[in-house]
Amino acid sequence: MDPRLEGEFIAVVNAGSSSVKLSMFSLHAREQVGSAPPLRLELHAQVEGLGTQPHFEARHADGSPAGQRDWPVHHLPHDQAIDHLVAFVQEEFPRIEMLGIGHRVVHGGTDFDQPVVVTPQVLSQLEALVPLAPLHQPHNLSPIRRALSGLPGLAQVACFDTAFHRTQPQVAQPYALPYALYESGVRRYGFHGLSYEYIASRLPEVSPRLAQGRVVALHLGNGVSACALERGRSIGSSMGFTAVEGLPMGTRSGSVDPGVLLYLMDQKGLDARALERLLYQQSGLLGLSGVSSDMRTLLASDVPRARLAVDVFVHRIVREIGALAAELGGLDGIVFTAGIGEHAQVIRQRVMAGCAWLGLVPQAPGHDQRPTPPHAATRLSADSSRCEAWVIPTDEELMVARHTYRVLAGGA
Repeated sequence: MDPRLEGEFIAVVNAGSSSVKLSMFSLHAREQVGSAPPLRLELHAQVEGLGTQPHFEARHADGSPAGQRDWPVHHLPHDQAIDHLVAFVQEEFPRIEMLGIGHRVVHGGTDFDQPVVVTPQVLSQLEALVPLAPLHQPHNLSPIRRALSGLPGLAQVACFDTAFHRTQPQVAQPYALPYALYESGVRRYGFHGLSYEYIASRLPEVSPRLAQGRVVALHLGNGVSACALERGRSIGSSMGFTAVEGLPMGTRSGSVDPGVLLYLMDQKGLDARALERLLYQQSGLLGLSGVSSDMRTLLASDVPRARLAVDVFVHRIVREIGALAAELGGLDGIVFTAGIGEHAQVIRQRVMAGCAWLGLVPQAPGHDQRPTPPHAATRLSADSSRCEAWVIPTDEELMVARHTYRVLAGGA
């Protein structure tokens, strides 16, 4: 890192169940509020493998390595991972001034449809939402709580994965349960909103037609979901009350007949915690394959159940696209993003083949293999295709940094 680097910075924290990510963005020029925030990524650092094989890695904006470390223990507490990241950043950036910290928070409930400066009262409201996202929300809130205590004068902004989906019509939100449950907060929220918001922000430059049209965006990573976008606004999504509904994921089941859960309780003796482990940690690609939750491993495997897991994954995605296309009243394009969506060519090809009935015609063979710069979009559909298909790499951390800048600059 250039030791002369100084000025105002925004830190972005993305704390999950098995990793903690910290990105540092410099404000390289002040611009009028409302224009694109003047943010430049300077460093990305993360500790991953928490609970298995903890590993730290940091890279500069150009991708060059800045540091790495392994721990000879399987259990590294999140707090220790955060301490390591903070100490590393303080050593790398000794002369900077922190404008604030932006945090990705999975659940904002019904109260938060915009990013918000965190106060003790806001933190209390977010803690009350932990039962709605028990495996995500506590980790999201832990670094906020520590910073409020250790850095009380530094502004913190919570950015919500649910907020982008608050534009969905009311008819898309309730479950067919007693209405009193809907009024108490049992409703479809949708998740991965920061990723979809970033994709929507890229569409005007990537494809003006899609920016004004009907799009199904596919966030395909360890977590998996689909979102129906109309003119860049969310009108439907595969995830609902929790981040386990919808499509099969790495270790999460996706949608399951509720009767299955009643059966497992009555006939197999599973309690709530056992069902939670089953649905969140033992299902999805891992549960189906018995091999791995990693799509790369499954695609390289000749184990029949690994092939079955991939087949089910593709089948459910194609079916979900059909459902969301119906919700949109037609479809102008599909966007692939996140780890699998950006890197698994065979998955993209199979999903596109399943969407031929929507008028999707792929590019000639070999086009999908062209290397592109980071965050560059790649068109996968032929010019003659009625339905476009694109790969657009997502950037949730940049989205959080933008929100944080605008909130602290008074433009929220």
